[in-house]
Amino acid sequence: MTLQEVESKIKAFLIDELEVEENMIFPESKLKDDMGIGSLEVVDVVVFVEDTFGFKMDPKEFNTIQTMAQFCEFVQSHCA
Repeated sequence: MTLQEVESKIKAFLIDELEVEENMIFPESKLKDDMGIGSLEVVDVVVFVEDTFGFKMDPKEFNTIQTMAQFCEFVQSHCA
């Protein structure tokens, strides 16, 4: 799966499921500070990653990721 495909799926999830405003989503956007993804949403993100990309993501791993770009690269690297 290409990085663009991963980014597209993640962006759609953030907008549709977590109700992040589309104009807040940029590669450099911070997941917690800019998009408001808190501890309750992390569970949703982990389930989404497993269902959509087919690998288990530890919530602790997500907590080490700062930006949208880092998140997309992390997911893409685990899909290969």
